[in-house]
Amino acid sequence: MIAIVNIGQLVTLSGPAHPRTGVELSDLAIINDAALLIENGHSEPALKGTGFSPYIQPAEETRALAPEGRILAAGSHSALKSQIPPDATIIDANHRCVTPGFVDAHTHLVFAGNRAAEFEQRIAGATYQQIAAAGGGILRTVALTRATTENELLAAARRHRDWMLRSGTTTIEAKSGYGLDRKTELKMLRVIRRLNEEGPTRIIPTLLAAHTVPPEYKDRRADYIRFVSEELIPEVAKLGLAKYCDAFCDDHAFTVDECRTVLTAAKKHGLKLRIHAEQFRSGTGADLAAELGAATADHLETVTEETLQRLRKAGTQPVLLPGSVFALSRTQYPPARKMIEAGLAIVLATDFNPGSSPVPSMPFMLSLACLEMRLSPAEALTAATINAAHSLGLGAEIGSLEAGKQADFVIHEFADYRELAYFIAAPTRPRVFIAGREVAL
Repeated sequence: MIAIVNIGQLVTLSGPAHPRTGVELSDLAIINDAALLIENGHSEPALKGTGFSPYIQPAEETRALAPEGRILAAGSHSALKSQIPPDATIIDANHRCVTPGFVDAHTHLVFAGNRAAEFEQRIAGATYQQIAAAGGGILRTVALTRATTENELLAAARRHRDWMLRSGTTTIEAKSGYGLDRKTELKMLRVIRRLNEEGPTRIIPTLLAAHTVPPEYKDRRADYIRFVSEELIPEVAKLGLAKYCDAFCDDHAFTVDECRTVLTAAKKHGLKLRIHAEQFRSGTGADLAAELGAATADHLETVTEETLQRLRKAGTQPVLLPGSVFALSRTQYPPARKMIEAGLAIVLATDFNPGSSPVPSMPFMLSLACLEMRLSPAEALTAATINAAHSLGLGAEIGSLEAGKQADFVIHEFADYRELAYFIAAPTRPRVFIAGREVAL
């Protein structure tokens, strides 16, 4: 057993076994002067490895050394101290705050290169759409990713993953979408699988071949939709390379009807659905998410109140991505308060990508959510943990600190969870644990 003791504030987020809505978003189930008991945990660093990342080891060795650490109990130290055996490994939290690890439910983790030149262009006044229309944007990253080997792409993805780990993210949803051809889309999904297998983070794979139209199909959009729907999706599903399928519904990407074709094919082949919707204009995909019963509708900066009601009835969770609004110097953030009033189980994620949101930090997302979308720190933390876990079908496994769940948690440098959002972009060094095992950061 491992016993985390001397916890000043244990934010358990224990509660109902469904995504949190309304007042439930503010109930963090905090225990003061607490302890956390874990079975099958490890006190030594998670992975020692060599090279750029401290986590790299062969997948077989990683899995052999890291049986899942489960939470035995979370409660006050006075109530649990009699359950701690003499041979338990004791970790002193030094009166600090402990929360579940962040669950980042929308990322573009795997890509080659960067788009720093476009960052400068936007500062000079070019819009995201103007850059994309000129052949930049997503297509710039597609060209770089196509030209990169699988091992090189894996090394780049490890680097991005490490940034997220350092800020307390323990589970990551990762999309393809910078290949837009069979070879590179499969290459990206294999990289995601390899990264998940080597650990320590859990990575959930999503096929996003419907990200934008590749240049070789510029005048043959219908052919590209057929390729994705009739060839790529069946192959990806057969190989088990993705759990979800996503599509980008936008004036510079795919129409509602094109997204319907892609996502209907994905659903037919057993993939669950997510969709980029209504980032720049209403009527671009959120109603489709409700129609098809998608797990999530992501972005939603321009969503209408009528559509929010349809999403609620469909059980579709909104994934809010304030990092992309911030990084594009826009001012229209998703209407988070209206979503809460409508009874929706909001999720908060980074949208980490090389163009519109080069932001890997979940704590920074909490700050933006509080300052720009008027969420309370408690609502933001719930959206970034247990609700995000539910959006990935993992609400019974991670996202809160309850008996039976995997022990993914963070010992922060402070004593109050509100400081996560309050100290904006602070270079903190939390202690991160995945499956009861401390990650060597």
